[in-house]
Amino acid sequence: MVKEFQNKNYWALILGGSSGLGLATAKKLVKHGMNICIIHRNSRAQEEEITNEFQNIKAEAVQFKAYNVDAFNAEKREQTISELKEVLGLQGKIRTLVHSVAKGNLKPMISNENPTLKNDDFNLTINAMAVSLFDWTKALFEAQLFANDARIISFTSEGNTKAWRNYAAVSAAKVTLEAITRNIALEFAPFGIRANCIQAGVTDTASLRMIPGSNEIKEYSLRRNPFHRLTQPEDVANAVYLLSKDEASWINGCVIPVDGGEHIS
Repeated sequence: MVKEFQNKNYWALILGGSSGLGLATAKKLVKHGMNICIIHRNSRAQEEEITNEFQNIKAEAVQFKAYNVDAFNAEKREQTISELKEVLGLQGKIRTLVHSVAKGNLKPMISNENPTLKNDDFNLTINAMAVSLFDWTKALFEAQLFANDARIISFTSEGNTKAWRNYAAVSAAKVTLEAITRNIALEFAPFGIRANCIQAGVTDTASLRMIPGSNEIKEYSLRRNPFHRLTQPEDVANAVYLLSKDEASWINGCVIPVDGGEHIS
């Protein structure tokens, strides 16, 4: 396997990299010589499983750092970036920033039986799943940690244009995420930063299983997908890898479906 990122002092910083799309991305990029930093928030009950996954990444003989912190707390973010600056040293730079955050409210707008969405639910979800991309991008930029040719990649979903029950707050966050990504692509371009969204197809992750009616969503996706299978985390990780390569430098400000053609039917 060609390790095109090896010996270039490149790092991937993955927000939400302990499971799902983020973890799959870390596993893919490390195979090609990228150093990995994962920002995650997990309980002690999950610690053993996560530690095992991280040990597998370390076994690839790259530099690795993980922070189990609240990525949405401004003080924690500043503290983490300050420490990361020491870890990277003078030569290390962030080539790829991946936003794989899944923290939001999955409540109906109206219901006689269940709690319903409130204004605060929208604010929490949009801040966590969208505005945090800008917060981290700006903080890393001000810390001068980005490589000269950096890539920022976030994950959206088909809920950006379609209404799903219980998904209103997350849908609003995805639309906001895409808008922020486009503006990063425009305003940070003079500094060598490219930004794109990957619109993943329906993927059987812990985040999907939290959505009420997720089994019906999966069944419907299997029927409409041209390949009659769900998107795998590895499919999305492969796309992140492609967007991180030198040859992808002219892709900027896009929402790219990675779903086997699921969106066309």
